[in-house]
Formats: sequence, structure tokens, C-alpha cells
Amino acid sequence: MAITETSRSSHELPVTTTTASTAKKLTLVPLIFLIYFEVAGGPFGEEPAVQAAGPLLAILGFLIFPFIWSVPEALITAELSTAFPGNGGFVIWAHRAFGAFVGSMMGSLKFLSGVINVASFPVLCVTYLDKLFPVLESGWPRNVCIFASTVVLSFLNYTGLAIVGYAAVVLGLVSLSPFLVMSAMAIPKIKPHRWGSLGSKKKDWNLYFNTLFWNLNFWDNVSTLAGEVDNPQKTFPLALLIAVIFTCVAYLIPLFAVTGAVSVDQSRWETGFHAEAAEMIAGKWLKIWIEVGAVLSSIGLFEAQLSSSAYQLEGMAELGFLPKFFGLRSKWFNTPWVGILLSALMSLGLSYMDFTDIVASANFIYTLGMFLEFASFVWLRKKLPELKRPYRVPLNIPGLVVMCLVPSAFLVLIIVFATKIVYLVSGLMTVGAVGWYFLINYFREKKIFEFNEDTDLLDKGNGDRTKVEDHHDSR
Repeated sequence: MAITETSRSSHELPVTTTTASTAKKLTLVPLIFLIYFEVAGGPFGEEPAVQAAGPLLAILGFLIFPFIWSVPEALITAELSTAFPGNGGFVIWAHRAFGAFVGSMMGSLKFLSGVINVASFPVLCVTYLDKLFPVLESGWPRNVCIFASTVVLSFLNYTGLAIVGYAAVVLGLVSLSPFLVMSAMAIPKIKPHRWGSLGSKKKDWNLYFNTLFWNLNFWDNVSTLAGEVDNPQKTFPLALLIAVIFTCVAYLIPLFAVTGAVSVDQSRWETGFHAEAAEMIAGKWLKIWIEVGAVLSSIGLFEAQLSSSAYQLEGMAELGFLPKFFGLRSKWFNTPWVGILLSALMSLGLSYMDFTDIVASANFIYTLGMFLEFASFVWLRKKLPELKRPYRVPLNIPGLVVMCLVPSAFLVLIIVFATKIVYLVSGLMTVGAVGWYFLINYFREKKIFEFNEDTDLLDKGNGDRTKVEDHHDSR
């Protein structure tokens, strides 16, 4: 796809980007399920919330947290993805709001949190499998299984986003079906008073908040796929709305069913307990079905997250934040193979960390990026008030500030309750992100690598290529 050039100084980073033309665009239903797998992928992994704080607070967490976190993040994603429909996603937003350094930091932090998150899914997959095959609990069999699953799933991602999107639909429906069966069979055994239990042990707030956050964040990751979506200005808001409702219901129904029907020691509510509860409710056959569903869900999660990370790198290359070769696409499948390869290799290296540390580190790095995202969202409203926004959050600037302050308070809790190892890993990665910005500038100045320097914003709503002007420019 040709890019219209504009006159820019060589050191100025471009506004945004267009993507290479693709044979197939993402439509509404595949996009809904890709968003679903960006965020959740099913109730797998919600169990530690009960272990940390008891049934009542776990239920309240999954009831309330979507309103103070998921909905605001989805609204921001809907507005900015339709205003800037390119694969740079949140990198474009931060760059347009605050300039190149903040754009680079946003890209680095979100990419790092993304690949850390990708690393958690092969681990989660093997955690469910080792309940069927104990040989996978530790040692080289477990390591080989993680390695093999990462390689095979990365190749599937390489075959194309349209394939990944339709695979997500199938994986989502199949992986959720055993939970519907379990919830229906649990109804006669439910004792409502169990929902009010606060648990019998000291609250583990670090585990509780990280579990909620990990299960209900990453709504904005889909923004890096905006350039691959058919009619993004209309498709994105509707897809996000349906995905928010779908995700919350998928968490709450099994949580109500199992906490009401099963009475066990609170310490047993670790990741994977839903499968054990299924056996208590209906028998071993349902346990096996849920474990198979967990594996399929992990595949969907891996594919969706890896796609976001890979297309983000391509978008950053087109924006000039990375050398052009980061945006190379496969001749066979038209997928960003360099981005897929780098994301997969980094996630593979991180997948051998402890699962809890993986989740907490992903949350912490993501938290830092979200502070930048909230600030960018509010500032863009002030900086570019006349910018065409096909979807617009129906609030003025003071209302937007309040909308962002509430989830920001939760982000502070994530930081406060982090462990020393998470502080160490996150601190090193943040310092690395700063160093990366200056290293890239050095490469650009010395012309060591080739960079994109000039680009225009593609207004995909009407097919016209138009340059976005600042608010003080004539329109």
C-alpha cells in the first residue's frame, strides 16, 4: 500500500502509519474473540482470587472490577483506536500526545508486558496438562513441553491473523462449553450462604489484586491490530462492548457455581482448581473436559497476545521507532514474521520463570504503561479537540480525568503490593526501555539501520488519506 509523503525534517518522528495491504481483514466476530483472548480466555486462572481473599471478595472483585477498570480501558481503546486506526496502537497515542520519548517508552513497556504475558500461557497450559500427565510436573519433560508448544503455536500465528481470528472463535466456544455444563449441573448443589464467606485465612492482597488485574486487563492490546480490522471505526466499539459483557459473564457464572456448590479448604483454590471442582460436581469426565478446555484456552490466549506483540513491532517500525526490518512481512502469509519471531523468542526465555512472578511482573510493567496511556488520552482531548473521533467517550475533560483517576488508584495498589523480585525485574526492564530509546536514536543518527521517516495517517473510515493537524492548525 503506497504511503503519501509529507515534508518533514529527518529527525522528526512520523505521526502514525498505514499497514501493508492484507488479503483478508478481521471482521466483527473474530475480533470479538480475539479481544476476549487478549483479556481472558475463560475462567481459567480466576481461582487464586478465592484462595487469596475468600469467596465473597472474589465474587465482588469480578463484579466490581470490570466497572472501575475494564470499562474505562475499553472506552479509551474504542475512542483512540478509531481516531488512529494503525498498528502502532497506544504507541501512536502517546507519541501524538507527548512526543517521541514518551511514545518509545509506551511501546517498550507495553511490548515487554505483552511478551511476559505471552510467556505465562504455555506455563498455564502445562499446569493443566500435568494434572492428566504427572510426568509434566517438573524437570526436562515439562521444559520440553513448554518449548514445543511455544514453537508450534508461534508457527500457527505466522500463518495469518484471519486464521488466528477464526481459530479464536472455535477455541473460545469449545473451551467455555464444559463450564456451562458444570455450572448447570452445580445448580442443585448450590448453597447461597457460601457466597458470603470471607475465608478462613489471612488475606493475601498481593495475590488477590494481581489475580483480578491479570484476568481483566490488556483491553488496549487489540489496538495494535487496528490496521488489520475491516472498517475499524464501526467495528471496534461494537466488538469491545460485546467482549466486555462476554468476558465478565464467562468469569462470574463458573465462580458463582463452584463457590456455591463446593466446600473445600481455601488453600485448594489454586490455578486449576476448577477442574477438581468439576470432578466433585459431575465426575472425572468433566474434569478431563475442563482440562482439555484449559489447554485450548491457553492456545487462544497465546495466539491473541502474540499477534498483538508482533503487530505492535511492525507498527513501531512503520512509525520510525524501530528499524524498518522489524516490520518485514512474510511473502507467503503477509504476516510480520520478524515481530512474531522476536516476540516468541523473548516469551520462551521468560516462560521458565515462576508463574506467579510472571503474572506479577507483567502486571507491574503494564501498570507503568497504563499511566502513560491515561495521560495521553486526556491530553489528546485537550491538544486535538477537533480531531475526527468516529467513537467519542461522552464526557468532557474533567469527566475524563475522573474516569482515569479511579483505575489509576488501583494501579497504585498493584505497585504497592508488588514483591521484591517484581520490583527488580520491572526496574531493570524500565531502565532498559530508557536505554533502548537512546540506542535507537544513536542508530538513526549514525545511519546504522534504515528507518521510516515520513508517513501520513490513513483515515480508514472513508478511505481517504488525510493528514491529522494539530488543534491550532486550520481545518
